[in-house]
Amino acid sequence: MYINSEKKQELFSKHGFAKKKTDTGSPESQIALFTHRISHLTEHLKGQKKDFSTQTGLLRLVGKRKKLLNYLQDTNIERYRAVLADLDLRK
Repeated sequence: MYINSEKKQELFSKHGFAKKKTDTGSPESQIALFTHRISHLTEHLKGQKKDFSTQTGLLRLVGKRKKLLNYLQDTNIERYRAVLADLDLRK
């Protein structure tokens, strides 16, 4: 598997809202996990151009991340801006 539990815990502790290792459900931690998965799948698709099932999964992940970013933008703009700055995302 491309990501182990230690890497997930590191992502959650670094980008979670409460800055705890067990904070896996906050929008910030989910966006961080989706961003990591998106970058991994993007690298995979650079070499495997005809892998259409992976391409579909990538597009679904991008949509989920976009929905979470929109939710975070509507509820708390400071947290939204912090996530964009931390993960180097553009919107």
